[in-house]
Amino acid sequence: MCQPRVGPRTAARITIVFVWFLAAATASAATDRQTRLFALPPGRALSIDLTIGSVKIEGSDRADLELLIERQAPTTEGLARIPVTIDETPGRVTVRGVQADGGADPAFHVDLVVRLPHAANIDRVQVLEGRLSVSGFSGRLTADIRRGPIEGADLSGTLRLETGIGSIVLNRTRLAHDGLLRLRAFNGDVRLTLAERPPDARILALALNGTIRSDIPLTVKDTWGPRWSETTLGRGEPVISLDVVTGTIEIKSLRP
Repeated sequence: MCQPRVGPRTAARITIVFVWFLAAATASAATDRQTRLFALPPGRALSIDLTIGSVKIEGSDRADLELLIERQAPTTEGLARIPVTIDETPGRVTVRGVQADGGADPAFHVDLVVRLPHAANIDRVQVLEGRLSVSGFSGRLTADIRRGPIEGADLSGTLRLETGIGSIVLNRTRLAHDGLLRLRAFNGDVRLTLAERPPDARILALALNGTIRSDIPLTVKDTWGPRWSETTLGRGEPVISLDVVTGTIEIKSLRP
């Protein structure tokens, strides 16, 4: 069957219409930005709950909490579907960016940049779909991303990180004397790069359907069924616990 031929003028009209449509769509999208500051003394925790969006956590020498909040929706009216609420108590700052009526439309999302002290306590980061990135942090962090990756660099402290669909990749990570690294991915990889080989640690790695690779020698159970590897260094603590259901576990050390 012969295809209709499109002349130069027709092609130009199509291009103009497409560009106009794209510009109109971009112009109709709505963005709302705000910055908030809060006191964050050592006894006060931070909690974050988002439906769709990203969380970027930056640890620094500051003493307070700074939140950069950006909401995006297809229209200005649509911003009402993703209200951001912040509740304060003496012991906690709670940030919620949850879609109205239980929705989970990716066209409506909230992005957070969180700047806070290195050793802060973030006892909950819950995101249905999005991503989490963390840098320069040495406090306590518990996070669960149902769909999306977790990335981190220059971390220590007590980290409990979990993703349902996505990978966890941490670089230049150090073990704190009283810390913990607990990393779990159900469908994705866990890749941990330590800044140096720890003199004291208990390393546990479990892959139900995957492989385990490590620069640090591990005792491996690699027969039929789950792959299980472990080792004890020095006094056997703190603990590094890594597990995946389907994926690869990789442990590297930048310095022996």
